[in-house]
Amino acid sequence: MRICVILEGCYPYVTGGVSTWIHQYIQAMREHQFVLWTVAASSEDRGKFKYKLPENVVEVHEVFLQDALKMEPERKKYQFNQHEIQALTDFVHCKQPDWDVLFEMYNDRKISPMSFLLSQEFLNILVDICEKDYPYIAFSDMFHTMRSMFLPVLYVLGQEVPRADLYHTIATGYGGLMARLGSYKYGVPFMLTEHGIYTREREEEIIRARWVPSSFKRSWVRFFYMLSAAVYDSATMVTSLFANARKTQINIGCIPEKCRVIANGIHVERFKDIPLKQENGWIDIGAIVRLAPIKDVKTLIYSFYELKFRLKQVRLHIIGPEDDIQYAQECYELAEQLGVKDLVFTGMTNILEYMKNLDYTVLSSISEGQPLSVLESFAAGRPCVTTDVGCCRELIEGMEGDHLGQAGICVPPMEREALCAAMERMCIRTEERYRMGQIGKKRVEQYFRHEDMIRNYQQTYTEVISRWQESVSH
Repeated sequence: MRICVILEGCYPYVTGGVSTWIHQYIQAMREHQFVLWTVAASSEDRGKFKYKLPENVVEVHEVFLQDALKMEPERKKYQFNQHEIQALTDFVHCKQPDWDVLFEMYNDRKISPMSFLLSQEFLNILVDICEKDYPYIAFSDMFHTMRSMFLPVLYVLGQEVPRADLYHTIATGYGGLMARLGSYKYGVPFMLTEHGIYTREREEEIIRARWVPSSFKRSWVRFFYMLSAAVYDSATMVTSLFANARKTQINIGCIPEKCRVIANGIHVERFKDIPLKQENGWIDIGAIVRLAPIKDVKTLIYSFYELKFRLKQVRLHIIGPEDDIQYAQECYELAEQLGVKDLVFTGMTNILEYMKNLDYTVLSSISEGQPLSVLESFAAGRPCVTTDVGCCRELIEGMEGDHLGQAGICVPPMEREALCAAMERMCIRTEERYRMGQIGKKRVEQYFRHEDMIRNYQQTYTEVISRWQESVSH
């Protein structure tokens, strides 16, 4: 089967997390051919892959959203009919537009996105929105905000669609819309796998963002909810990593019959024989993270700074790439400003080898799905201190029916004192730390094996095709 995987902001440009997952996933699915349809911000990243692509990747199609800003206005004025105006009006109001009408306009007939955004029709819609919802906002601010919101979507709709038997998107958003476009174009099914709930992550990001004026935050949130609805409504199957994520998908609007949980899995054998660290008078803590705001490395640095006042013979190893260069620099400067001792930024390194140096690991994220770093730590017999986000509490304490026990400590996100106290407890209670590590090892061996995950997805592909054929026949 020829499967088109749609990837937004991750593989093959970024390492770790979802990128690691999809790389190993494709390698394991040798019986299928894969086409990568990627979405990234800047064309400066074109071809700059951080991975050697597996042999069964037969094509790569790259889309860069900032290229939408380079489009020249179309001189020919287009006359929109009533159905098109209605679809575009619903689109700008972030309601439920007729996506097939928009696909036909911008992909089949290749109408320029600028033909609408510079049209009298668009101006009329904006004036109506301003009068009703933004009477005290400068119209120029409204115009540029809406243009920056909708131009990338219309640009994406006009892209060449790679042919496939099935489209598999790893998020809603732009990538999810592209999967629905592929389904429309070639009359085949598409499915969604969410590692984190994209809509909720964008909502949290927008609420915190300085680049979004407070007046327009509500509009941006509604925009991403509209994109997720487009995917949930039309996907044949929607998978998530754990039960609470499935509940969130249903609460956002996906019908329960489409939703299925398929847990992550790792290659347990790679980690299971890593020996415990030899006693040397030090406690070594590892944070296997990308240096990015969502990982909240700054809170971890503050917590470790406090920990050093309580325990002298403790070290923190922050292991991972500079995913966000500006944020990484802020982390380095914070550590230097505080004068934190025994803190090491390792950059990219061989996790299998480095794990030998660690007593336990820590994850301070403000958002997660089902983190592979925690599963790998468990597989190596290292317990974890994690924040209570995503699936972390289930990993630490066990899912329903799992009576193995506690494999670490879970604390609220962004709480320095709670994180520091948990790390201190893990440092000083040696026997408890060892016992938790063994529980984590058993949990991964029983519930989170890579081969089980691959088998579940293979069965899901078969079911997606079957469901699609049945729906078409009816």
